[in-house]
Amino acid sequence: MPIALALGGCVTVNAPEEPIVIELNVNIRQEVIYRLAEDAGNTIEENADIF
Repeated sequence: MPIALALGGCVTVNAPEEPIVIELNVNIRQEVIYRLAEDAGNTIEENADIF
């Protein structure tokens, strides 16, 4: 009986047939807009005479 209890707790792990795919959708739009807005503001301030 002790042998049956020892074998009952075995776990088998097999590798998947297809590769694991991890998709990372990173949204960087806010940072880009902020930088463009800051650059535009600086350009307008530096060249106020042309606007």
